[in-house]
Amino acid sequence: MTPKPREVEIKTVEIRTPIQQPLMPRPIDMKEPHWYVVSEANLEEFMERIRNESNGTFFAMTPGDYELMAYNLQEIKRFVRETREVIIYYRTVTLDDETQEEVTDDGRSTTGTEE
Repeated sequence: MTPKPREVEIKTVEIRTPIQQPLMPRPIDMKEPHWYVVSEANLEEFMERIRNESNGTFFAMTPGDYELMAYNLQEIKRFVRETREVIIYYRTVTLDDETQEEVTDDGRSTTGTEE
């Protein structure tokens, strides 16, 4: 006589896989350049200063090119700000309620896990 098969109970159990959260990049540390406004009135003084400070080498741009550079910098800032918002959103929705963390304006976590 063959034994009667046992009844098997199947259960589905949700197992949450922890999502590794990357560290936020350190804030940008920009250095401030020194700008010279040169006109015909101060050209000789400027040239003397440049000869003494940088062996006569300098770079120049027109006001229109300066405006383009300023526009480009604003575009970079916009892109970084929007990318940061996306990163913070995904960090927020992927963290468990117990491990929720706040991110400060400079991109640092308030949990103390980042340096």
